[in-house]
Amino acid sequence: MIAGIICEYNPLHLGHVHLLQQVRKAGADTIVCAMSGNFVQRGEPALIRKHLRAAAAIDCGADLVLEIPTPWAMATAEIFARGGVSILHRAGCTHLAFGSESGDTAALQQVAQSLDNAAYPALLRQFLADGITFAAARQQAVARLTDEDTAALLSSPNDTLAVEYLRAASREASLTPLAIPRMGAHHHGAVSHGIASASHVRRLVAAGQLEEACSFLPSVMADGLRYEVRHGNTAQLIRADRAILSALRQSDEETLRACDSSGEGLEHRLLRAIEEGCSLEEVLQLAKTKRYTAARLRRMAMWGWLRPAAVPSTPPYLRVLAANDKGRQLLRKLRKEGAPVLTKAADAAALGVEAAELMAREAGWTDLHGLCREVIPPCGEEWRSSPVMK
Repeated sequence: MIAGIICEYNPLHLGHVHLLQQVRKAGADTIVCAMSGNFVQRGEPALIRKHLRAAAAIDCGADLVLEIPTPWAMATAEIFARGGVSILHRAGCTHLAFGSESGDTAALQQVAQSLDNAAYPALLRQFLADGITFAAARQQAVARLTDEDTAALLSSPNDTLAVEYLRAASREASLTPLAIPRMGAHHHGAVSHGIASASHVRRLVAAGQLEEACSFLPSVMADGLRYEVRHGNTAQLIRADRAILSALRQSDEETLRACDSSGEGLEHRLLRAIEEGCSLEEVLQLAKTKRYTAARLRRMAMWGWLRPAAVPSTPPYLRVLAANDKGRQLLRKLRKEGAPVLTKAADAAALGVEAAELMAREAGWTDLHGLCREVIPPCGEEWRSSPVMK
């Protein structure tokens, strides 16, 4: 069994270690992680640099860590899942493992099928017309197609992601789902059974409570976090506040429209907020409504800063961040089969125009990630980085 896990590890905590252990116990010979790079799905810079997080994953049970490029990593749950599943499928995974509050694969698949039901779009529009949030409208639409208890799975963040993983897997790959009951605090919670959520750990770091934050991490990740703090490498969005606000104030409706594919005209509301707000947080608060969540607006604002331009429909390469012996064995097999494995950024040109262009943009986004760090590094970090081989 080659099991794939879609993750962010921002940072990797004890709950993530539990999942890796359970996947191994379930019979995985090799574990491949598709992990977000330097920007994550919440529309924020990753707290810790991607190669360090990937190395910690290898030390904690993974065999190979591949990068989810920024256009998929910092996107809606649907696009995030699609990018991750595409990478794992091309990496030869047979199973798709994920943490789940319910652990009920059958019920999660029922929800996934409902979202792809031909009757779903009309029901969604009907409930959105009532002025409720997209998440609430989606849950009510699914309840009409299933039942209240099944639809309630969409109120749990990891189950919601699991549903998107299952949808992507059914469309793009024949991956067998492997739901692992989640242990510890929920996605944005604090502490449960001695396990803290990644959000709670990040809040502790931001508040200067480093050792308390480290107490919820495996030792290798705790040591890495201490190193990053000591050298001024941890990233926080507020440090790039003026840079982001500057880019947004130079944006127009066409630019912002390209950052949101909903077709709901959200760019008009965000542009008005940009004209009034004197910080990114104030812009987001002015634009936020019951229907438009902070995470969605933050992603849109971040894309207004990063300017993604056109991106391929699927990730054009398998970017290696870290591997052990088993991971290297799999990489050799993938290369023999003609998979677009990328170890050095400079080699992207050999994989085609799309790969070269995306890698060049990724290098630029890594330079912008540097503006979110306490100590700003010079440009070119992406070109100087190499996979961590254990």
